[in-house]
Amino acid sequence: MEAVINQILEAQVAETLGADRHERSDERQGYRNGYRARTLYTRVGPVTLQVPLTRDGSFSTDIFRRYQRSEQAFVLALMEMVVQGVSTRKVSAITEELCGASFSKSTVSELCVGLDARVKVFNERSLEGEYPFVMVDALFIKSRQGDRVVKRAALIASGIRADGRREILAACRF
Repeated sequence: MEAVINQILEAQVAETLGADRHERSDERQGYRNGYRARTLYTRVGPVTLQVPLTRDGSFSTDIFRRYQRSEQAFVLALMEMVVQGVSTRKVSAITEELCGASFSKSTVSELCVGLDARVKVFNERSLEGEYPFVMVDALFIKSRQGDRVVKRAALIASGIRADGRREILAACRF
């Protein structure tokens, strides 16, 4: 799999530049500038790719964009495990079993710091428009409190805008 994807990358950079390696051509659009190693985690395990670089940095491939969605889903799943009370050590063991690559406790913790930033942006956003209907509901979830996992109530406020669309206004825990 690794060899095939590296061949695809070579063909794409040759197409972008208008010439193969060491080829002299009037149609040449730029020049190569070495390679950058990039590890891609797939279902068959980690794959190390040699991504070609160009002098002007214009080369971009769609291969990584295809896997970007699954990578984001994977990171969100890691965050969800921590939110649900799974220890960072267990998360590390699960990722090693699924991907063939182990993530350290600190890496998992750093991903959760990113989650905290998203929550902060959500909580500090300004609400614009009118909400003729506002609903508040409670949901009991398990959360970490010290060294224990306990059930806590989470209040979720949602509003119906004048155009009929529902929007989550706030969420807080008790």
